[in-house]
Amino acid sequence: MDRYWSSVARQLTPYVPGEQPKIEGLIKLNTNENPYPPSPLALEAIRHAAAASLRLYPDPDATAFKEAVSRFHGVPVSHVFAGNSSDEVLAHTFAALLKHDLPLLFPDVTYSFYPVYCGLYGIDYRTVPVDAGLNIRIADYAQPNGAIVFPNPNAPTGQPLPLSDIESLLAAHPGSVIVIDEAYVDFGGESAVPLVARHPNLLVVQTLSKSRSLAGLRVGFAIGQPHLIEALERVKSSFNSYPLDRLAIAGAAAAMDDRAYFDQTRQAVIATRERLVVQLKALGMEVLPSAANFVFARHPAHAGPALHAALRERKVLVRHFSNARIIDWLRISVGTDEECALLVAALAEIVG
Repeated sequence: MDRYWSSVARQLTPYVPGEQPKIEGLIKLNTNENPYPPSPLALEAIRHAAAASLRLYPDPDATAFKEAVSRFHGVPVSHVFAGNSSDEVLAHTFAALLKHDLPLLFPDVTYSFYPVYCGLYGIDYRTVPVDAGLNIRIADYAQPNGAIVFPNPNAPTGQPLPLSDIESLLAAHPGSVIVIDEAYVDFGGESAVPLVARHPNLLVVQTLSKSRSLAGLRVGFAIGQPHLIEALERVKSSFNSYPLDRLAIAGAAAAMDDRAYFDQTRQAVIATRERLVVQLKALGMEVLPSAANFVFARHPAHAGPALHAALRERKVLVRHFSNARIIDWLRISVGTDEECALLVAALAEIVG
């Protein structure tokens, strides 16, 4: 019955999220969820907000959350935009800032939602190949463009760029909006937020799904100078005037303010990641340097699809991508030490 579809719906190739199976006893390391629960202060704030006031609309500006982001990052509230997850923030960013006469640039190995947004909003784009080591090279972006977007650390590779590279890119393209998607930056990357004050073309996007364990709450934000934030607000208010509900605003604000818990859990993830890298290399796997809450790895004697399937048979779920350049690589989320030990045991059984 697709005869009722619009031409836009017909042409789209939707993003496919990581599998969320309902299999008992599964070791789920495929969607980069944090293995630790959210901040107790965030959970208490959500419980407190679950009150009769839910009959009222939430604050359309999510002021309490924006103020918490402002406190954490040391930026004015006027520099903060809030949305339902960084995916929605990115969607508004594509619509508000990234559609121009010249093509949008992003890596050929990166977050696969980017081309989906381009299809949805009719944005011309060009992919820029990462190098043989799957690294982003700033020099390769020295070409005509309307804007540039990529994650740092990149996804799904986990490899970070130093802040100096980001600043060089900003200086080289003063007429283009540069969007740095920092979904994973808290696990070892360098945030570009300190560069916002000096660069009017920089927008930094972050999420509370990863380092603050709130994937189920769906909260994200962007930081940029007010003229960029105003463009996002114009799109948001033409789409959904109340993007964050009362529970999300309360929980997200409390999570941003709980610095101690944030530091404790992210350091735990980092420590587990480093142990996991050593164990995977001991099995003969190649592992890329990661500053994220996942690792990107392959085994020279085992094809990626077969290794992915063999792990699934042993109730260990990791992420595999069909992109030809990374067909033999697996993205493995960092779980608890116990989950990672079960992963390593399953891999040892497979690769011998």
